[in-house]
Amino acid sequence: MISRSIVTKLPKINLKWYRSTASLNSSIKLDPLELHNHKDWLSPTEVIKIFETLKDPNSTLTVLNQLSKRKDYNPNEALYTSVVNNLSEAKNFDGIEEVMKRIKVEKRCRLSDGFFYNVIRIYGLRAGRINRAIETLFDMPNYSSWPTPKTFNFVLNLLVNTKQFDVIHEVYMGAGKLGVEIDACCLNIMMKGLCKNGDINAALQVFDEFPKQNCKPNVRTFSTLMHGLCKLGRVEEAFSLLHKMETEGVEPDTISINILISGLRKNNRIKESIDVFEKMLLKGCEPIPSTYQEVLYALIDSKEYIKAMNLAKKMSSMKMVPSFDSYKLIIHGLCEKKIVEDIDLVLKHMIENGYLPKLSMWKQILQCILRN
Repeated sequence: MISRSIVTKLPKINLKWYRSTASLNSSIKLDPLELHNHKDWLSPTEVIKIFETLKDPNSTLTVLNQLSKRKDYNPNEALYTSVVNNLSEAKNFDGIEEVMKRIKVEKRCRLSDGFFYNVIRIYGLRAGRINRAIETLFDMPNYSSWPTPKTFNFVLNLLVNTKQFDVIHEVYMGAGKLGVEIDACCLNIMMKGLCKNGDINAALQVFDEFPKQNCKPNVRTFSTLMHGLCKLGRVEEAFSLLHKMETEGVEPDTISINILISGLRKNNRIKESIDVFEKMLLKGCEPIPSTYQEVLYALIDSKEYIKAMNLAKKMSSMKMVPSFDSYKLIIHGLCEKKIVEDIDLVLKHMIENGYLPKLSMWKQILQCILRN
């Protein structure tokens, strides 16, 4: 029998340190590829950590198969998301399809729209599997999940950006089947696709759908139509949309004004493009660099070289760099009108903005000076 005095002399055991060390040793011994031999109970957080710390994402399916053989296997959305993201990183898109089939068979948890949005995004943007993205969207009800307008609109936009114009309408018509309520964003995407495909009349028909769908057009709606109309030279109709925006209570933004200014200039309606720009400034709508550049070209086109020079100077003071062609055309115009005294100023600003005049420009300037 051990005496009390001997017991009191024994060092005290730090249980907290012992437990943490034991836990550390356990994690060190844990081989992700041999999980079926590991007897300890793994929490959902520990399982996810295994996938997040895998050195080789290509081993993801092997680890998942090992996990599925354990008694404590209880997959949730976070686990499936980690698996899908790992496979995406490994560019194993066939593996993602295998996991999606597995989820459907297992039926162990209900997945959110956010999970499917991630999968669809991977198929569409990383894998380039547009058809698989569409199939996944329409397969969501088989997982007891329904898409939100965000996911539905993402697929529509994906089809527009990849010019899959023959499929867009078919997907759009499937909104009711998926329980998706058509919103302004959805109609805007449809209009963008039709405009890109050169079918502006069909886009105008979609515009007429807004009140029928209880949707209110926004500034993007008008910008899309204005751009499509200007591209086809139907500037008058684009210009009329500016007035319609006012009646609808939609405030024009920089992009919509920029589209109109560009459209007017390219259709030789120079004065109107400058007028729109001036009204824009009066309303306190700050133009973007491309707007200033369009107006600069408009002034050059109308041979208002002094005004063009002053605008270029203003752009420089606002940290905007006019194009090289702008300076070239201004100098050409000043030489043509024999306004020699301002050429030096334009050259100075041009060099300050990092441009070097070409030999042909110097020749033109010298000829102009010598003639005077």
